[in-house]
Amino acid sequence: MTETALAIAFMSELLSSDQQLKASVARQLPKGMELSHFSVLNHLYTTGERTPAQLAKSFQLTKGAMTNTVKRLEAAGYISVRPDWDDARRKWVSISPAGRQARDIAINQLEPVFQVVVDELGADKIKATLPVLRAFRAALKS
Repeated sequence: MTETALAIAFMSELLSSDQQLKASVARQLPKGMELSHFSVLNHLYTTGERTPAQLAKSFQLTKGAMTNTVKRLEAAGYISVRPDWDDARRKWVSISPAGRQARDIAINQLEPVFQVVVDELGADKIKATLPVLRAFRAALKS
């Protein structure tokens, strides 16, 4: 197999896995929660307060697309948006207690999906794969 064919096979597997993962996760999310909502809540849960621009960059979305998601999450009470006290043009987004609770409920509902993967592959294979996937993601950024 040539290096090009190898790279194509690798990316095809990742793309197919991505589609299957998104479908599996979306089916298990609480009613009304979209995958994009869960992703932002989980990101804020792990990283803390961010600006909409920082969120857009993290998810490789336009500012407009992220603004739409932020507005929906704010309307649901899952996040808080406050002005930046030093720069009136900027806002800060943080997860609210209701957002933490919604994220925790989603995680609990997703646990069986994740457990199937761990049971099938084993923790050792997953641990060995993580550095490769992280390096792959980093290579795509450059």
